[in-house]
Order: sequence, then structure tokens, then C-alpha cells
Amino acid sequence: MKYSLDKIQEPIKEQMDSFEFKFREFMKSPVPLLDKITHYIVKRKGKQMRPMFVFLTAELLGKTNESTYRAASLIELLHTATLVHDDVVDDSMERRGFFSVNALWKNKISVLVGDYLLSKGLLLSVDNNDFELLRLVSNSVREMSEGELLQIEKARKLDIDESVYFEIIRQKTASLIASCCACGAQSVNSEKNTIEILRKFGETTGIAFQIKDDLFDFGNSAETGKPTGIDLKEKKMTLPLIFALSQSSSKIKSEMIGIIKNYSEDEKKVEKVIDFILNSGGINYSTNKMLAFRDSALQSIESFKGPPAYQSLVDLVMFTTERTK
Repeated sequence: MKYSLDKIQEPIKEQMDSFEFKFREFMKSPVPLLDKITHYIVKRKGKQMRPMFVFLTAELLGKTNESTYRAASLIELLHTATLVHDDVVDDSMERRGFFSVNALWKNKISVLVGDYLLSKGLLLSVDNNDFELLRLVSNSVREMSEGELLQIEKARKLDIDESVYFEIIRQKTASLIASCCACGAQSVNSEKNTIEILRKFGETTGIAFQIKDDLFDFGNSAETGKPTGIDLKEKKMTLPLIFALSQSSSKIKSEMIGIIKNYSEDEKKVEKVIDFILNSGGINYSTNKMLAFRDSALQSIESFKGPPAYQSLVDLVMFTTERTK
């Protein structure tokens, strides 16, 4: 079954349309250059999955209100700030197929724009006394930074085992989706236990989402839009590789790590590592892990069945594991 984001959005279409306008308003600045850059950022938004998780979770438990819109905006502001800063750190010239902010306006302006977005998010919460929302999202940003630094630290030695891998993706990717769901629940004044259930649901979904992203590295690049072997070329230890190494002899393991460390730009040697992973069962193992996290996420919200938002949340989880890019 093919899952459509338009279909998934149906119960919250009005909220998503309103959010677009409100988010533009939240980002406005009297400084023309800032206004121009933030307008550029908004025009090149992605799938909008983060606000979808916020609004669907709110509608699952209650009714969308102004606090829900601020929660979605806070997450988008802080997340966009981290992306702008990431592009500076990685010296990336593209973001979602368009020029990155630093490609067009250089690093100094990009860092300042990221700082501006962070401050707008903080002020949006403080000015409206949304302190619990701010705590939830700030915790997520902290975890994202810790996860990134943990990955950098481990990448130097390429000694990431499965437990470290899951901790990295929990922090780097899953913590943000977890905060989306927790904030959606918090915005409609849900009790702490319910907020924690929805936070955990988002975290588990986020882990499944990242494993799917890892699997794209071994798929057809024409279908996924992601060049085969790009993670290996960037010396990233993903689950298929970690599993393959764990099943191999010390000699083979040493050879493969040597290629990744020293020959990651050599297409033929990278292909050898890809073949090694494919032949080891690393893809099947990772796919089964992804499906287990997906099923765990779906099971965790079964008790909330009823509202139209429930089926959309289920379909959104399914979309994260069945998407082609």
C-alpha cells in the first residue's frame, strides 16, 4: 500500500494551512536581509513531517489550540537553526536540492541567522509562558548535539557497536520526533503519563525512520535520490555495516574498516564494502530491526484508537518505513 502525505494530512489540513501563515509571521524581522533569508528558508521547506506529528498528536488527545501552533513553530524554528548551523559545520552547499543558506550568504551570515532563529524560538515560548514546551524542545536540541558529538568521537576510531549506534540515532534523529509528539500532547494539557507515552511513541518512530534512511545507502539511487554508498564515503557507521562487521572474522573486519578509513573515495573499494554488507545479511537484519521498532510504535498508541488523527498517525508511521526517499 502506498501512503500519501496529502491523505495523511486530511484531519489536520486546516491546521497545516494556518501553520504555514503563522510560522511565516513568527519568523519575520524588521531587518530586510534577515527577512529575505527567512523567506528563502520557508519557501524551501521539506515534507513538514515534524508539524504533522505535533498537530496529529494534539488532535489525537484533544483539540488544536494556539499553544499547539506555538509548539509546532518552536520545533521548526529550533530545528531550522540547527540545520543552518549544520550546513556551516559540514561546508554543505545544498539543502533539499536547493542552495544552502551558507552557499548564498556565506558562513558568518548563516551562523547569525541560526542564532536569530534560536532566539525567536526562545522568545516565542517565554513571551507566552510555554515553559514546559520550551523544556521539551530544549532537551531535544541538547540530545541532538550530544548525539552528533558522540558520532564524531566514535567515527575517528570506527568502533561503534550496536548499542552505541542506537544511542546516537536516538539522540540525533529520534529525540526531535519524540519532542514533536510530547509537545503536541502537552499543548492540549494532557497528563504526564500520556505525554510520556506519546514521547516514547515519537522516539520509537524516529529510530525506525533513521534505520530506513540508513537502508537507502544500499538501494537504487534513482529511486531514493541518495547516491549508493554515500554514508560509507562519509565514514558513517550505520546498522547494516555494524551487523556485517559483527558477523565477520577479525581479518575481514580489519580489511573493511581499513577501506572505510583510508579509501572511502575509491569507488571500487567502496563497492567491495557494499557487497560485503549485502552478502552478510546486514540489509535483512536492519530491515527486521526497523519493522520491530515500527510495530512497537504502533502498538504503543493502540489505546488511543477512535479519532481520525489516530489512523493518520498510524499511516504516518507506515510512511516513514515505506518511503522511497
